[in-house]
Amino acid sequence: MMKNTVTGIDYRFTDTGLLQKALTHRSMGSRNNERLEFLGDSVLNLVVSSRLFERYPDAQEGDLSRMRARLVRGVSLGEIATGIKLGKQINLGEGELKSGGFRRQSILADAFEALLGAIFLDGGYDVCRKVIISLFDPLIDNMPDVEDLKDPKTRLQEWLQGRARPLPVYTLQSEEGADHAKKFHVLCVLPDDETRVEASGNSRRKAEQAAASLTLDLLMERAA
Repeated sequence: MMKNTVTGIDYRFTDTGLLQKALTHRSMGSRNNERLEFLGDSVLNLVVSSRLFERYPDAQEGDLSRMRARLVRGVSLGEIATGIKLGKQINLGEGELKSGGFRRQSILADAFEALLGAIFLDGGYDVCRKVIISLFDPLIDNMPDVEDLKDPKTRLQEWLQGRARPLPVYTLQSEEGADHAKKFHVLCVLPDDETRVEASGNSRRKAEQAAASLTLDLLMERAA
């Protein structure tokens, strides 16, 4: 007899075939969970958006978007999937099984979204919403301050704009290393006072973020 429940999820399936499909990775063949993953992703984004809208009535659109991105990113979904021991319940092909696919974050996150899609089809929106809220409310409760969710370049830009100062200029100074292990060196300059801060990262974007973070720290020290 096919099982009709998943460990850690308070829901009992009527259509056990849907559950079986949600837990079947593409490495098992064409009858896999990819379509359910697509559906579950949409339902998850809707429910999380609605929940944030309810719980943060004064938050601006940009802040709500940042909070949602934090909650539905692969890392968060993988952590939830790990918490409900979903990896042990996924049907994987021999190759994925041998390579430890049941621990891979991307596989766990995709299976979790597929599971939500299956619950939506089997039990309807209200039931699926209840399951999602039960799993995500603890994450929302422990959400970092909205300002901390902004990337350093955004925070630096807003700090400067709030003081009617020009935006920083980022310049790639150099890059070194082999293609698979490059290091980028970036210079951040504030045009109005010639503040210059250098930083490095394994991508140009990360180097710019690091330079912005250091620049903002410097500005706040000066302002203290």
